[in-house]
Formats: sequence, structure tokens, C-alpha cells
Amino acid sequence: MSEAFPGPVTGHVPVLRLGDVLLVTLQGDLHDSTAQQLQQDIAETIARSRVTGVLLDLSGVEIVDSFLGRVLAEIAAQAELLAAQTVVAGMRPAVAITLVELGLTLPGLRTALSTEAGLELLRRDARTAAPRAGGRRRESR
Repeated sequence: MSEAFPGPVTGHVPVLRLGDVLLVTLQGDLHDSTAQQLQQDIAETIARSRVTGVLLDLSGVEIVDSFLGRVLAEIAAQAELLAAQTVVAGMRPAVAITLVELGLTLPGLRTALSTEAGLELLRRDARTAAPRAGGRRRESR
């Protein structure tokens, strides 16, 4: 079951909670202020709702610049500090090429070819990870 993002509105960026995973679907160009607000909202939601994963779906992104690359890396770094993993899914070849040409290595980000593969990767990691500090992880039965 999914639920809408329970927090501030992030412009035109849909964010859904699917169990222990936030699904963030980027479409087209992302304005700087929207990207920064999205970054903040994701960090706050991870801390508040204790999700264990963030899936960034880039299938709707055709062009990426250094700013967006940095925002993706910062989302992953913040998520990791808050005990959540980040996976980027659906990256187009042109976007991957541009990121490499810009010299952006995006530490902390793992990739998957599709959203489904990314969700499976995050869920598999959540099943094998130790419980988060500060509380017990609720297991599905």
C-alpha cells in the first residue's frame, strides 16, 4: 500500500511512501529551489517516518547538470546518515554519460535499471540489515 508524502509540498515532484521506501519520481527539468526543497523534505521524512530506503526514479529525466548531480549525491549522503539506503533507477544512457563527463561519481548511490529492480534491491537490503539505532525495526508478518 502506498501513501502520499506526509509533509510540505515539493512542487511538481511526486513522492510516495511504499512501506519502508520513499519513491521519488523526477520528471523533466528540476528547478534549483524545487530540488533543494525536495532534498530537505526527503531528509525530514526519513527522520520522522523511519523509512529504510529512498528510490529516485530518473526515467523522466532527459538532461542532468552538475547541480542536479550534486543534489542526488547529497540526498544519498543525508539518507545514509539517517540510516536509509538510496537507489537511483531508470537512468537514461544520455544522463549516465553526462554524469561521467561532469566527473560526478555520486558516492552512496546505487543504481538499478528499473523501478521494480530498485525496490527489490532496497527491500532485500532492509531484510538483511541490522535494526536501526534508537528503536526496533518493525518486521512484516
